[in-house]
Amino acid sequence: MSAFSDPFAAWLAGLLALLDWQGWFTLTVVLGAFVLLARPRTAPDLVTAGALTALLISGVLTPAEALIGFSNPGMITIAVLYVVVTGLTETGAVHWLGQALLGRPRSEARAQLRLMAIAAGCSAFLNTKPVVAIFIPAVTDWARRQRLTLSRLLLPLSYAAIAGGSCTLVGTSTNLIVNGLYIARSDGPGLRLFDLTWVGLPVVLAVLVFMLTAGRWLLPARGSASASYREVRRYTSEMLIPAGSPLHGKSVETAGLRQLPGLFLVQIERPGRIIPAVSAQEILYAGDRLVFAGILDSVLDVQRTRGLVPATDQVFKLDGPRHDRCFVEVVLARRAPVVGRSVRAGRFRNRYGAVIIAVSRHGERIDRKLGDIVLARGDTLLLETRPEFVDQYRNSRDFLIVHPLGDAHPPIHERAPLALAIVVAMVASAAVGLFTLLEAAMLAAGAMLLTRCTSARVARQAPDWQVLIVIAASFGIAAALEQTGAAVLLSGALIELAGGAAWPALALFFCAVALVTAIATNSVAAVLMFPVAMDTAALVGASPLPFLMVLMIGASASFATPIGYQTNLMVYNIGGYRFGDFVRIGVPLTLVVGAVSVGLVPLVWPF
Repeated sequence: MSAFSDPFAAWLAGLLALLDWQGWFTLTVVLGAFVLLARPRTAPDLVTAGALTALLISGVLTPAEALIGFSNPGMITIAVLYVVVTGLTETGAVHWLGQALLGRPRSEARAQLRLMAIAAGCSAFLNTKPVVAIFIPAVTDWARRQRLTLSRLLLPLSYAAIAGGSCTLVGTSTNLIVNGLYIARSDGPGLRLFDLTWVGLPVVLAVLVFMLTAGRWLLPARGSASASYREVRRYTSEMLIPAGSPLHGKSVETAGLRQLPGLFLVQIERPGRIIPAVSAQEILYAGDRLVFAGILDSVLDVQRTRGLVPATDQVFKLDGPRHDRCFVEVVLARRAPVVGRSVRAGRFRNRYGAVIIAVSRHGERIDRKLGDIVLARGDTLLLETRPEFVDQYRNSRDFLIVHPLGDAHPPIHERAPLALAIVVAMVASAAVGLFTLLEAAMLAAGAMLLTRCTSARVARQAPDWQVLIVIAASFGIAAALEQTGAAVLLSGALIELAGGAAWPALALFFCAVALVTAIATNSVAAVLMFPVAMDTAALVGASPLPFLMVLMIGASASFATPIGYQTNLMVYNIGGYRFGDFVRIGVPLTLVVGAVSVGLVPLVWPF
């Protein structure tokens, strides 16, 4: 047994004695929450809310302390960003982003590389939360169009954004917090903008290489895009390329009309000519009438594609602007007056205030032009209509089923440039310090509503309350860990193991920071571990800068749990992830990032 063992045992025993029943209770609650979260079917919002409730009713936390997360600017910022993003989705600007930035990759690995490189580059200068918030809907749409598995893209997106934030001083709030604490402690000038780049850039490269290699086996494959076009119903639909369309002069493939899963471009009708076997390189022209056949989701995507309009002019004779309408599925009853008549002759708009934009019969497409299809009992029709249609005809004898398709409705393409300009202004104003991110996001959300890039109804439904509850509850749990001394106990034990040597102390300090940020949040870890960094540097007779750099990297290296970093929570539900996915991928990735940062930092900032 070494000479260090007895002093360490005595120190650890003394530290354990510092915890009262509240500290032990907090540790028990947190560990219990982790066990529950590791179960595949556990709802994270219920677990974290239950843990917070236990800490509240036990007296560990006061009501004000327990609810502090619900008024936290970071949590509110994410809630407001959900509203901002609806402006991009409602105007179709998300598709623009996907086409312009992400392109058409030839393989999953190339798709991951392109996505992670762009996310990391943006996060180096912009806050990671808006970067991930903006990219989530773009990646979701991109994955569907490129037939990629969403769960193999969103986690790399979050991890790359986190790593990118470590490249500059303004990349994440954690860096700014640590730098602010260092300036207050040392009365010095603090760090410069690109000081972190020396270690941040290798960290980004390490994350990219790890996700492209080990990620091939570790990333889950859930909700594959290929599964989405095994649906029963296949529709026939017709679209027109109007004059001035941005698709004029583009090939079918370049226009993105070959990538939608489960969709087939049956033919192109051109004045004086019909093209039945459409090549991917066929050039599109204004006035072309495109006949599609495919599954519901892809037919709806075509309806929302910029540069295409429904071939029936009846759509433009409906009352009100298109973006105030919705898509509805109905199944025709035997007594419906339109049964036995063609779509063109049935005068559907005059009867019901709705327009038929696609037809499916017994789950199969009908090999005829939409207007020539003679409607029959049991046909499923996709309608564009007013929202009140559902209530008006839900009990009508003309329809066996009336089914609204969620919030699906035609986008406001003409306002897409305005929505993008609002987002750029939000990001730029926050980046230069004109406004805080919360202020910029609230102004952007208000601008989206005032300019009608989104509606009040959509904005109210936008926030993901499960994610927000987990974030808010995590702040209260972190406060309990801090106040009871449990966080210091968990980290201090590792630091003491170094035995006075600078490099082992730095390595164990990274482990301690990564542990705290995994069970709390990155900001909490930065605040809790800053004094530990300064004290450890003083005890081993080293400069504090290596420890502060490792603190910035380690606090942001929140890969191992979904609650450690808010962007992980943002992709958690959408990607269909489980708690174990983060542990399986995040723990080895954390070790890789730790090895890179601990190995490089002393070479750039000597002890």
